Amino acid sequence: MVQAVHFAASLLACYVTAQVLLRVGWLGRSWTWRSPRVAIVCWQALGLAFGLSAIGLPMALGLAPYGTGTGVALWMLATDLVGGRLPAGLTALHLGLVGVGFGVAATLLGTLARSLLGALRAQRRHRDLLTLVARADPAVPGALVLDHPSAAAYCLPGVRPRVVVSAGTLSLLDRSQLAAVLSHERAHADERHDLVLLPFTALCRALPWVRWVRTAHDEVALLVEMRADDKARRLHADEPLAAALLRFATAPSRVTPAGALGIADSHLDARVRRLRVTARPPRLRVASALGVATLLVSIPVTLFVS
Repeated sequence: MVQAVHFAASLLACYVTAQVLLRVGWLGRSWTWRSPRVAIVCWQALGLAFGLSAIGLPMALGLAPYGTGTGVALWMLATDLVGGRLPAGLTALHLGLVGVGFGVAATLLGTLARSLLGALRAQRRHRDLLTLVARADPAVPGALVLDHPSAAAYCLPGVRPRVVVSAGTLSLLDRSQLAAVLSHERAHADERHDLVLLPFTALCRALPWVRWVRTAHDEVALLVEMRADDKARRLHADEPLAAALLRFATAPSRVTPAGALGIADSHLDARVRRLRVTARPPRLRVASALGVATLLVSIPVTLFVS
């Protein structure tokens, strides 16, 4: 029962931490916006801890009669089932709770697998489409151009990523702004931001009724864009990228295709304000956040291996 209490406390800690991250994330000049890479790591740790705790809580309740750690108790249960004997006190209710834990695990992993396969299929279809309708252009080396008047710029991630811009984008941006946008999209490809977002997309599908999970997905999507902004601003300074974002905000743009990451996908006004305010990330808060993230993950992991 002690193990179940610890798993429940871990779930509560995940919820409280998520609320804190969401609260500071929308203030504009918080540490999460000033250090999006660290904030993304914290969200990833929180998601992993939440999943493990959701799996472990019903398992720990079901394995309570063994009076030992969850991992050891699972092994003992498997041994007892193979041997055809069960300890006194282990009822059908306990076995049902263990089954619920495995069901939660299967739901989370299955949703993750379906999300991954869906994204891969969408990317493959769009990549095939690009071979038919896109063209190379000397003005944008390493990128493909779509002959469409609307403004669009996105990265199609994968083993062979593609950076795509529309003809409308070429007429909308000057050379320095276009170079900043291309660097932004290449940052998405280099750091595989599609895989960063994938677990949160899967959580949204597995838990569509949990509001803070959907909000967390949106926050991570914004942080991913800010991280790509940071990579671009190191090469091209702040103003060209900020000016490009402003032009995208006022131009008619196309919806980014499924499986891709577009520069105009998330909160352009907030990103422009951030680019125009120079502020170093507070080291103490960053270190504290990493410490909390490490603790959140270590609690359920320790409970499973003990």
